[in-house]
Amino acid sequence: MSTSHRDYIPTNAAQFNIFLEHLMAYVEAKKTLWENIHLERISALNNARVNFSAALTLALETPTHANILARNEAQADATKELRGFVNQYLRFEPVTNVDRAEMGIPNHDTIRTDHTIVTEIVDFVIHLRTAREIRVEFWVQGSSSKAKPSGYDGAVLVWDVLDAPPKNADALTHHVMASRTPYPLHFDESERGKTVYVALTWQNERGIVGQYSDIKSAIVP
Repeated sequence: MSTSHRDYIPTNAAQFNIFLEHLMAYVEAKKTLWENIHLERISALNNARVNFSAALTLALETPTHANILARNEAQADATKELRGFVNQYLRFEPVTNVDRAEMGIPNHDTIRTDHTIVTEIVDFVIHLRTAREIRVEFWVQGSSSKAKPSGYDGAVLVWDVLDAPPKNADALTHHVMASRTPYPLHFDESERGKTVYVALTWQNERGIVGQYSDIKSAIVP
C-alpha cells in the first residue's frame, strides 16, 4: 500500500484544533448539498471536536499531567473519528477536488498512476447457513455480475457481534480480506442468537479502499 510520508492531519494540538474547526465549519456549510453524508456522522464528528476543544482549553489554562493526558486522549479520539469520516464521505462525489483542497485534504493523483481512487461500492446479502455460520454474498453495487472489479484484491469485510447497532463501520472490530464471494463467517456457540453487524468496502491492488457499504445485520444461527 502506498502511503504518504506526511500525514495531512496535524499532530500538534493547536494546529489540529484549527484544522478540525475549519473542516467542521466547511462540512456544516455544505451538508445540505452533500446529501450522502449521514447527519448522525456529522454530529459525532462535531461532538469529538467539542470534546477536544474543551480538553485543549483546560490543558492550556491548567497544564497538569492529568489535563495534558486528557487532551491527548481527546485528540486521539477526534483524529480517529475525523479520519473515518474523511475516508467514508469526503473522498467521493459530490465532494470535489476543490472542496478537498479548501478543507486541507490531499487529492489523489489520478494522472500519475491508475486505480488511485476506489469509486465502486459493495452491495451484499447475508445468508444463514448451518449452526454458527453465515455467508456474505457480495458484488459491485448496480452490477449484475458477482465478479470483483478488475485489478482489485477483493472486499474488506468488517463485522462484530454487538448489543446495539454501531454508529458506523469503524466500530466493527473484526476484519478480513474476502477475495471471493460468498464469504463464510464462523461464530462461537456463545454468540448464537445474538446480532452480527456487517459492512464491506472494495480494496484495489494498491491497497486503497473505497467507501463502506451500508451496515446490515443478521441473527447468528
